[in-house]
Amino acid sequence: MTSVELPELSGKVALVTGASRGIGYGIAEALVARGDRVCITGRNEETLKEAAERLGSERVMTVAGKAHDEGHQREAVERVMETFGRIDYLVNNAGTNPVFGPLADLDLNVARKVFETNVLSALGFAQRTWHAWQKDNGGAIVNIASIAGLAPSPFIAAYGVSKAALVNLTQQLAHEFAPKVRVNAIAPAVVKTKFAAALYEGREEEAAAAYPLGRLGVPSDIGGAAAFLTSEQSDWITGQTLVIDGGIFLNAGVG
Repeated sequence: MTSVELPELSGKVALVTGASRGIGYGIAEALVARGDRVCITGRNEETLKEAAERLGSERVMTVAGKAHDEGHQREAVERVMETFGRIDYLVNNAGTNPVFGPLADLDLNVARKVFETNVLSALGFAQRTWHAWQKDNGGAIVNIASIAGLAPSPFIAAYGVSKAALVNLTQQLAHEFAPKVRVNAIAPAVVKTKFAAALYEGREEEAAAAYPLGRLGVPSDIGGAAAFLTSEQSDWITGQTLVIDGGIFLNAGVG
């Protein structure tokens, strides 16, 4: 396989899945801004290329594919190693939520798709990154979970259950990969992205009013947190889930 020729730059290397837009793009933007070289993945090659141009293509490479596809996972890790020679940080952001509603009538085939993308893809990328670089050289992994994985969310029940599994996967990997690799998760509330549009579109002011901080999240809120959890400033943090929710959980005890 021919590697992509990119100039040598200072900084470490990150692989961010599902990063052509939304939260993943916000995370990639934060990592590029601090000097990291970054590989972004996503399903649409053209959208990825456009994202790379906005990020500054000399520091960014792209690998298109579906996150749950093991062939794509293998290709992404191999190409990053061939191009940059290392993978210090893995951010598992790729996710899907193709169904809304409670679990009672959930199509189990749809549930399998949700778990393949939201849980098994994170495990697959973590395994491959571990064996390719982090096992011997260390690093950090950040999994993007959700507050829906921390409390019942009937409107997005299947998504919530998958994110609860991702939180537990984070703890398991943190235990197994220690002491060289730290593994943490971020659990956002509603962030203004195309992915979450059904939760606020047409009623953003009303939705934001439920948050003590008075607004919905934006991708840079999560980007900053991911940059922290992959930095030396968080060297004694592992197995944790950082809730970034504008204070919405504070309302759980009200009324």
